[in-house]
Amino acid sequence: MEEEIQKYLYNPTVGKIVTFLIGVAVIWMLIKVVQKNLFSKIKDNDNRYKAKKISTFVGYLATVIFLGIIFTEKLGGLTVALGVAGAGIAFALQEVIASFAGWLAIMFGGFYNSGDRVQLGGIKGDVMDIGVLRTTIMETGQWVDGDLYNGRIVLIANSYVFKEPVFNYSGDFPFLWDEIKIPIQYGSNYEKAQEIILNSGIEVAGDLTEKSKQKWKSLQFKYRLEDAQTAPMISLIANDNWAEYTLRYVVDYKKRRATKTILFTKILTKIEATNGEVKMASATFQLVQAPDFNVNVKN
Repeated sequence: MEEEIQKYLYNPTVGKIVTFLIGVAVIWMLIKVVQKNLFSKIKDNDNRYKAKKISTFVGYLATVIFLGIIFTEKLGGLTVALGVAGAGIAFALQEVIASFAGWLAIMFGGFYNSGDRVQLGGIKGDVMDIGVLRTTIMETGQWVDGDLYNGRIVLIANSYVFKEPVFNYSGDFPFLWDEIKIPIQYGSNYEKAQEIILNSGIEVAGDLTEKSKQKWKSLQFKYRLEDAQTAPMISLIANDNWAEYTLRYVVDYKKRRATKTILFTKILTKIEATNGEVKMASATFQLVQAPDFNVNVKN
């Protein structure tokens, strides 16, 4: 009995398994120590998050390399069997493999980062975490108007970056163009109306003109893009009911709703201060009188 136990203990395969387990334990202990004592001192949340993700990836990579080093000789005779088994596993886990490939594309392809506002897989919200298989998003919209959180946390497979377009609202250009439409009654002072609306846009969103312009220039340096006007601008069309002014302006991607509230409040206040020189329009209906009918009744 003792001889069998000794033979088992001195078996090279058992020794390699034990060595592998000890090595893996040491690798992950070192990773955890570095994360706890070094990365926890990083003040910036985004940089700390990235550092932890990279260190975790390094741990997985080191484990795979260590496995290959320990079992190189043993794996050599199993090449064919592993190939056949690998093909079956790949077919059964194709979604998992696609999600892992999506994670690599996200991490090294710059699709989006933690904290970005994106639309992925039909879900719009802020990226909370980028896992190996899934991206965690705090959802916005749905039953809540505007770009506000609705409190629902959504897990989306990373494979969606290959299946559908990825909309990034805060990547290289963290601004959006937005518009508001102001209906002005016919007969108003049109030049005064234009001045009120445009000046209101400059007062509320004008400070973003230079910041967004610099970001746009950096995009032009990186990609092939035409120049774009980031300063507030106004256009006018005349329809059947009123003269419609459209104010176009650049806004921070998280402040569309708040900016519209400030703009409408300021414009309405200034229009009311004109004492009727400029009037807001509303839908009007004209009632047409029915024509007279002459009816002759013969007995």
